[in-house]
Amino acid sequence: MAFTGRAALLAALGSIPVGILEPGWTGILAVNGPLALACACDFALAAPVRRLVLTRSGDTSTRLGETADVTLTITNPSRRMLRARLRDAWPPSSWQSGTEIESSRHRITIPAGERRRVTTRLRPTRRGDRQADRVTIRSYGPLGLFSRQGAHKVPWTVRVLPPFTSRKHLPSKLARLRELDGRTSVLTRGEGTEFDSLREYVPGDDTRSIDWRATARQSTVAVRTWRPERDRHILLVLDTGRTSAGRVGDAPRLDASLDAALLLAALASRAGDRVDLLAHDRRVRTRVQGRAAGDVLPSLVNAMATLEPELVETDARALTATALRAAPRRSLIVLFTTLDAAPVEEGLLPVLPQLSHRHTVLVAAVADPHIAHMAKARGNTDAVYEAAAAAQAQSERQRTAEQLRRHGVTVVDATPEDLAPALADAYLALKAAGRL
Repeated sequence: MAFTGRAALLAALGSIPVGILEPGWTGILAVNGPLALACACDFALAAPVRRLVLTRSGDTSTRLGETADVTLTITNPSRRMLRARLRDAWPPSSWQSGTEIESSRHRITIPAGERRRVTTRLRPTRRGDRQADRVTIRSYGPLGLFSRQGAHKVPWTVRVLPPFTSRKHLPSKLARLRELDGRTSVLTRGEGTEFDSLREYVPGDDTRSIDWRATARQSTVAVRTWRPERDRHILLVLDTGRTSAGRVGDAPRLDASLDAALLLAALASRAGDRVDLLAHDRRVRTRVQGRAAGDVLPSLVNAMATLEPELVETDARALTATALRAAPRRSLIVLFTTLDAAPVEEGLLPVLPQLSHRHTVLVAAVADPHIAHMAKARGNTDAVYEAAAAAQAQSERQRTAEQLRRHGVTVVDATPEDLAPALADAYLALKAAGRL
């Protein structure tokens, strides 16, 4: 039981001393007839809080940057009218700054034996699982002099998925994929291709593609056309070690890698390739394997939602061994990692031959656009020093990339906005070159 502001004001006007009856309880020591009676009646008519029955329903997932509505149903089983204020508490990252009070606090009035619903709208600012905290309810009497307060635990979890902002590039990349399939139907020859159809011979066709049996059955020369093999295996390997925690703009490097991985997975699954995911630093953080084409993207998005950078040095040998076990036959391994000199030279390069000997390897790295901006700076001494430092950083990055290329690795180094489409272009180029 607690005094409200109105009760305190009336107590002051009526000269009613207020004291402590026992720990946690506030009461009246000196009684002023009618006012004390009003206060007692108000307290008696305030609906009990702990007998309320609360349940949840609503959204269980949303994309980062979008909203999720969680509905709270409050049932009042008592014989008194419930007049209350309610706070539905969630972690701070469940809302944008400054919107928590407006979104989480509600006024409710529930007649005896009835129920009401209130909706809390979340707009999370981080990926991962957001779990509801407690629901605090303050019940008032009809005069608003006294209130009862209590809290209920009503569990609920909303999973915040990666935003997949690079989805906008998918239509153009699929158009290029269809164009590529059309060209390779004519140009691709030899072992590792699948028969597609027969067509009439035109000058310039390889005579080895002539189907003599089909030619004998018709009046024109028929040639076989081929299409690239389907069901290639692509393993996406996310390095979740400390270098993935470095912030580029407003987000860690890992977030840009996740977005690029999703675009590549969507494109490759449409091309008929099998896509698996492995996230690793010193141990496996998540793994997605053996999903059907229609289930690949939802599975990857769900697995990526709870991934966070780990502030540990990546164990390159363990990562390589795990990747080799996950890809027992020749595959395209796409490694999302850094191009910083020390981690690559001390960690990746010594074990890289184990990967590149058996697989086609592509390294995707997130570049900081601020470095390029610094390299163009001029005008004063500080700007010139910044430009020199940026040029040195770019030179070291290019040298590291060249070391990887000498091992037969394809390197994609791009800013967060450009990484996803650049990676998709590299995948299509490998297909066009017959390396997939």
